[in-house]
Amino acid sequence: MSQTARSRGLLAAVATLGVLATSACSYVVIGTPSLQGMPSQSVDDGTLQIVGSTDNPIDALSRNALADLETYWSQTFPDVYGEQFPPLAGGYFSVDPDDIDPAAYPEGIGCGTDPRDLENNAFYCSSQGVPNSDSISYDRAFLGELASQYGEVLPQLVMAHEFGHAVQGRVGYPRTSIATETQADCLAGAWTAWVADGNGEYSSVDTADLDQLLRGYFLLRDPVGTGSGEQQAHGSYFDRVSAFQEGFDDGATACRDRFGPDRVFTQGEFTSDADFASGGNAPFPDTEDILAASLPEFWDRAFTEVLDAQFTEPELQSTDGPPSCAPSDVALVYCPDGGDGSGLVAYDADFASAAYDLGDFALVTGVAIPYSLAARDQLDLSTDDTAALQSAVCLTGWYSAQVYNAQLTSVTISPGDLDESVQFLLEYGNDPDVLADVELTGFQLVDLFRAGFLNGAASCDVGV
Repeated sequence: MSQTARSRGLLAAVATLGVLATSACSYVVIGTPSLQGMPSQSVDDGTLQIVGSTDNPIDALSRNALADLETYWSQTFPDVYGEQFPPLAGGYFSVDPDDIDPAAYPEGIGCGTDPRDLENNAFYCSSQGVPNSDSISYDRAFLGELASQYGEVLPQLVMAHEFGHAVQGRVGYPRTSIATETQADCLAGAWTAWVADGNGEYSSVDTADLDQLLRGYFLLRDPVGTGSGEQQAHGSYFDRVSAFQEGFDDGATACRDRFGPDRVFTQGEFTSDADFASGGNAPFPDTEDILAASLPEFWDRAFTEVLDAQFTEPELQSTDGPPSCAPSDVALVYCPDGGDGSGLVAYDADFASAAYDLGDFALVTGVAIPYSLAARDQLDLSTDDTAALQSAVCLTGWYSAQVYNAQLTSVTISPGDLDESVQFLLEYGNDPDVLADVELTGFQLVDLFRAGFLNGAASCDVGV
């Protein structure tokens, strides 16, 4: 992120991103986190065979996910694509590259691949005329590492993503790599919602799983600065999370319809050596200057061009601890009675430094939330309940869309900035020491931000 001097019409950005329009959000409260280990109910190997599998918990989780994926797609495929779903002809393969019995894989794994070449990977093979085509192969040791960091839902996500490629293999792939990969994420999201609704016989997903799943996507993004047109591009953190949530919210039909050539991707290349060296991050003092300039610019134009009102800039202040007007000890606060009568948006200096460690736009995202509460206050809307916070996160997504589309004169986007928004919301968004009275999960917060980014003020409960 850096300062800039460009300006366009505010409403144009909403139209630009309209091809990604989605329902506002869904709120999932399913249960409590489950313990890792062998699932309590599992498909036996005779019912669904995975070549090379062991009694490893990862193989049990994978088998369970694959069984439920077969059920889901046998039910869903006819409704979405108008024909029956053909089962995978080549089956499934599990590998530990450090402990391979060659006799278990007489023709290799998917596409005839040497199982030793599967390290740290999983893939669907669609090639015809080669051994073990139309199959899914995975490194169970790698999936075990993912599960130890991000929970047992992540190996299930990998199965769902690869099964998404199997769906594409039957109906056709999008034209680019990044569209292909993110559409598979979308299809995985549609299945995950089905499981979250309690339809899976062997798989389960709870609230904590969903937050962990989104955190795990950070490992699966392309390196920051990768171009969206790269041959093996998979998408930025925001692109991949957004696609997954799109499928989760709107189902497989949305995945079918929204990944054509007009789809917008936020992943981008660094355009200068300086941006590459800094990772696209402005120095901390410059970031504070960008906050002070871009937030009032955005809201002045939003009020004038969209909300038909007049915006009065609140005081923005970095504090040593919470200001005296704060109702509780929180790092990010809006005080209606603070400042010079126009309200006070305050952020704790130590917390700002910690948030900046995630990236400059993480800090910007955090401060934009109480600033959005100031805007709501001037619209005579609530500022101190859950609905207000939902709206403020959504409005922060709207502001971020204007930054992304170069609509503001005071700031321009850098590759990875929107990834930092997702990181901030998952790391700090539901921490009561950061934002008061939080009753939302990280998954919900990211979904709200995404709705504002894609749909603008119409999704943010401000009377538009």
